[in-house]
Amino acid sequence: MRSWMKMIKELTIRPKGERKIRKPPSYSFEEDMKKPLSGQSVKEILSKSSDVVFREFVLQGKERIPCMLVVVDGLIDKNLLDEFVLKPLMVDFSGHPELAEVTLSNVIDKTIQSLLPGIEVKKISKMDEAINSILSGDSVIFFGNLTEAIVIGARGWAQRGVNEPIAESIVKGPHEGFTETLRINTSLIRRKIKHPSLRIISLKLGTLSNTDLVVIYIEKLASPDIVSEVLQRLGKIKMDSVIDVGYIEEMIEDNPYSPFPQIAYTERPDVLAGKLLEGKVGIILDGTPIVLVVPATLPQFLSVNEDYYQRAMTAILSRFVRYVGAFVAVVTPSVYIAVTTFHQEIIPTDLLMSIAAGRQGVPFPALLEALTMTVVLEILQEAGLRLPKPIGQTIGIVGALIIGDAAVNAGLVSPLMVIIIGLTAVANYAIPYYDLSLAVRLIRFPLMILAGLLGFFGVAMGLYALAIHLLRLRSFGVPYTSPVAPLRIRAFLQDTFVRAPWWALKRRPQLIDTEEPRSNGKR
Repeated sequence: MRSWMKMIKELTIRPKGERKIRKPPSYSFEEDMKKPLSGQSVKEILSKSSDVVFREFVLQGKERIPCMLVVVDGLIDKNLLDEFVLKPLMVDFSGHPELAEVTLSNVIDKTIQSLLPGIEVKKISKMDEAINSILSGDSVIFFGNLTEAIVIGARGWAQRGVNEPIAESIVKGPHEGFTETLRINTSLIRRKIKHPSLRIISLKLGTLSNTDLVVIYIEKLASPDIVSEVLQRLGKIKMDSVIDVGYIEEMIEDNPYSPFPQIAYTERPDVLAGKLLEGKVGIILDGTPIVLVVPATLPQFLSVNEDYYQRAMTAILSRFVRYVGAFVAVVTPSVYIAVTTFHQEIIPTDLLMSIAAGRQGVPFPALLEALTMTVVLEILQEAGLRLPKPIGQTIGIVGALIIGDAAVNAGLVSPLMVIIIGLTAVANYAIPYYDLSLAVRLIRFPLMILAGLLGFFGVAMGLYALAIHLLRLRSFGVPYTSPVAPLRIRAFLQDTFVRAPWWALKRRPQLIDTEEPRSNGKR
């Protein structure tokens, strides 16, 4: 019994110290990492992997120096290595007086200064640096029995080009998205923010995966406290591997048990550039096109970057539609259940007779009817999402039409209930962020149950509890409902429910204390 209680505690209670899933196991090669650096030791560690190539050759200077180039096949540019690494090092230096004095004691300095024309060339002296460089796609050259080596940046692998992101498609604005390659993603931001204050800090996460990660922000715009908090939380992550930003998101968010997303994400460089100019911090992980943005607020999840590319009045209309859609997706099923179950007196007589005629012969109460139809809708959505794209679209549309029509004809559900659930699903699609739409789909169920048990009183209780929860949420110290609560008049009027014209946006959003609050527009 005690072991069961201990296991439940480990799974449900988050540790107060380090944010970790489990303790990393002790691997046998950790002792090898502490050995002095040498080509033979590296060969002993990596020789069992068939994709690791050991190219041995002789550097002919004043002395014959045995050398070994270690690379991972598939992660390097072979033409670059052949032309600018192996070819310069394998020539006879006797005809070159300035290079004929190369000996084992000065070979590394001479090689870096006079023989290798590449940009990314550096000297290393630790075993873990050599192993991590090789497995990351760099090339490492060892010279004889020296305890130092040279790392050459000659990475090259198959990669996806810069295409338009599927999840954030827009009509007006840039049509480029992030890729799975870290340096391509950072270059896309450099193209949009050409300023020396743009800071990019490199980290590695995962004891086994050694995944590259960068924290990107603009100095003097981003709060130093938020930047240090981001770095501190990332530094506390102890995991074997970090494959996607979803791993990081759960480890660094403030409230892991809230259904609402507390960290924003994007696949678009223009969105990240805009958030950085607002004083926020980006987290870019190698191997995924999704970039995290912190801190996040609830109004941010109901706006899209296209709002800033359209005229102000058009953007206001679009935002109004999204807010209405989110409200309808949350409360419509529960309000319908409460009205038809407890509060028929508020319905006009003609509408009440129409509802009663539609429900005639339906054997289930409104609560069970709504829950059943909602569950069926969730199954159809999940099936359409997981199936191949052509089949998934057919399943989603045709399946909903056929099942809904069959259920009405069989007398299992009323026609109005099918309309309500369909309207709720369409309104849910108006929410631009998928994580927020998932949260809305989740909180819809307890609201429906409360409405079926207590009527409008239950709906009011549910919405009241939801409001308290949202007001208590924080994202890296920033209130989740800001600038609505706490109320910041300027930010509320300029860029929350409405979007002021660009000439009226004189200051940056005051969600975060910045050293340079002015933005653009008229002074």
